[in-house]
Amino acid sequence: MGRTEQGSTTRRSFVAGAAAVGGAAALGVGAGAQPATAAAPGSARQAGGGRQSVAVLGGGVAGLTAAHELAERGFAVTVYERRALGGKARSMDVPKSARGNRKPLPGEHGFRFIPGIYHNLPDTMRRIPFPGNAHGVWDNLVAPPEMMFARTGREDLRAPIPWKDGTPPDLTPDDIARALTGFLQTVTNLPAHETAYFVNRGLVFLTSCDERRNDQWESTPWWDFTKAAKMSKDYQRILAIGVTRNIVATKAEEASTRTVGTLGEAFVFNLLGQGADGPPDRILNLPTNEAWIDPWVTHLTSLGVEFRIGWTVRELGFGGGRITKTVIEDPDGVRRDVVADHYVQAMPVEHARETWSAELKAADPQLARCDKLETDWMTGIQFYLTESPDTVDGHFNCIDSPWSLTAIAQARHWKGRDFPKDYGDGTAVDCLSVDISEWDKKGILYGKTAKQCTREEVAKEVWAQLKAALNDTGKTVLRDSALHSWFLDPGVDGIGTPHPTNEDQLLIHPVGTLHNRPSSATKIPNLFLSGDYVAVDIDLATMEGANASARQAVNALLDEVGSDAARCTVTPLHRIPAIEALKRHDRVRYKLGLPNALDLG
Repeated sequence: MGRTEQGSTTRRSFVAGAAAVGGAAALGVGAGAQPATAAAPGSARQAGGGRQSVAVLGGGVAGLTAAHELAERGFAVTVYERRALGGKARSMDVPKSARGNRKPLPGEHGFRFIPGIYHNLPDTMRRIPFPGNAHGVWDNLVAPPEMMFARTGREDLRAPIPWKDGTPPDLTPDDIARALTGFLQTVTNLPAHETAYFVNRGLVFLTSCDERRNDQWESTPWWDFTKAAKMSKDYQRILAIGVTRNIVATKAEEASTRTVGTLGEAFVFNLLGQGADGPPDRILNLPTNEAWIDPWVTHLTSLGVEFRIGWTVRELGFGGGRITKTVIEDPDGVRRDVVADHYVQAMPVEHARETWSAELKAADPQLARCDKLETDWMTGIQFYLTESPDTVDGHFNCIDSPWSLTAIAQARHWKGRDFPKDYGDGTAVDCLSVDISEWDKKGILYGKTAKQCTREEVAKEVWAQLKAALNDTGKTVLRDSALHSWFLDPGVDGIGTPHPTNEDQLLIHPVGTLHNRPSSATKIPNLFLSGDYVAVDIDLATMEGANASARQAVNALLDEVGSDAARCTVTPLHRIPAIEALKRHDRVRYKLGLPNALDLG
């Protein structure tokens, strides 16, 4: 490849840098028990007149949302974050990449994707001020006009993204079937009988009652539901593997039909303009921290929220039926006891459950069930280019790539930035951001899985797979000579050794996952859960799910203390009245042990 990763960094130096960014917020905290403090008036006061304190454990989307809602309701809020605010959603500076007065090159865990099916997250975005924007950070969302399935050795399938805003509310199943058929015929080029069968399966799910979804379809893998084993390679790649591995990071043979179907249903409604916040595909018009996270932190600070960056939660103290403290390791490695009135744990499940004792899990069995939740790797790498690639003007899915790659060239969407003028050394003009969804299959260069490769080998392998998908039909989209440098998520460590680790894993959705996801309220009266693993309507590990779970956690806290403050609005996925009527009919059939009326097997 000829070029190496820009400014690779260790986890220790990364945490130290994050602590420095935290600035004064992380200073002046002495040894011993530390009170969680912050600001605001009103119904969050204790009987003695003081404000009730909340320790928010985790500063990703869930934690920042909880802090936002709590601060607006008068609670004293302190956020404890082990690494960097924004969590997996943040962008980050590529170390040692800036020259002159430019900013460092922007890196990220993975590219942002904020579809119109989201409602709770966009509501929060509208309430984050941004200079010159009437609707705050929400106005920084832009809609790519097209997408593409990049096929290796065959012509790619490139299509505009339809967006029908204001469709009449009396949409019928026939309307949906016609729209889905037309879309699939345009985008996938599948045989007519396969398109017809998939549309039928979509209608079966669409008209299935909630009870059938939560039982029969939750226990049925998407691969089986769609009869993928009997279909063509393109059907399998696009509608089975592509939908599951590239979007929900779960193997099609294992993924819950309920989860995949719920997501697909929502996107179909979005494409038809039904109950949507905006177009089906939206991204930010700047690197994530510039467009969203930094303005959010500034706003929360103005509300009185305090931040402790580089503080790692090690244990929740439990006694007398309550959380008595949380043991947190500060940036110097000193363990401290942090005491608050309430605790909102907004950490990824793989980290949260490490802090729960056997006694705590026994007090609330749903915590013990979290041990059954599964995570996997879905991690990003960015390639910085000295020429803008002639790629689709939006996301593209390399459906034949062994490592299930999805990507987007970002600079063209950052209208407020002149990339070479504003970032790096002035020679890189674009950032090709790639998500790697499959880390356990062998690649095409080394015959090794991504976990078995070194960081350099991962970069070379991904680059080779991208070229195989894009340079394969007589057109050179990616040139080796245009590759300036690359940056792999620093949360990935130890790859190429027997013990690879990933600090930023993603909750996956094999069959049965629904029944192990906890609620935001727990049986411990001062502990509340927030995160993309908590049960919410979207049933998917997303920023929307994290945001909705935080709203649920705050509402549960308000209920617990008997607050008269307004409850957070939690907007569910859109439902169509005509479809709900058919679902009521299916509920009768389900109770009688009969299949869905449209189910042809």
